[in-house]
Amino acid sequence: MFDRRFQPVMKTALAAPARTLAGAGVSADALTMLGFAVGLGGVALLALRAYLPALVLLLSNRLLDGLDGAVARLTGPTDRGAFLDVALDFVFYALVPFGFALADPARNALAACGLLVGFMGTASSFLAFAVIAERRGISSAAFPHKGLHYLGGLTEGAETIAFFALMCLLPDWFPALAWSFAALCLITTVTRWVWGWAAFSERN
Repeated sequence: MFDRRFQPVMKTALAAPARTLAGAGVSADALTMLGFAVGLGGVALLALRAYLPALVLLLSNRLLDGLDGAVARLTGPTDRGAFLDVALDFVFYALVPFGFALADPARNALAACGLLVGFMGTASSFLAFAVIAERRGISSAAFPHKGLHYLGGLTEGAETIAFFALMCLLPDWFPALAWSFAALCLITTVTRWVWGWAAFSERN
């Protein structure tokens, strides 16, 4: 919901460090893989209940995710890079609730499962729309720099990270936050189903 507002701000903020990294020969793919490794470290810290250090690594993962795109735009985006970025992002998002489940299975596991179902809905609707949009030559005017059709909704990247941050800051509230965000993901999923049904009608 807020990604289209944050994207121009982030693009401007990351321009200078991206130029430095690109000039030093650091590839976008290397940043993508480094970001995923940092995210895995954050998940491990979640499992150990080190929530504030975990939050630092989770936010670092998102920073690196922004930098890899900025570097790719300077050096030339590739299909491999777009694939790697999206694939690792979705796994990272799924691992965060898993980390909370490991931290306190009795309290958190069921809510983590509910959130993962919500993520499955948003991820599958996102990717299904992108595949058909690519086949039909439909591009996203709101996110023209993305490597595939970027379908928005109520729960995008900014909202997801905000909830992850709240979960780390208020770990005892994880079940309530997880169920709340899962409900928002359900709304996003149904909305995307409706959009897809309308956009890909045989009449179009």
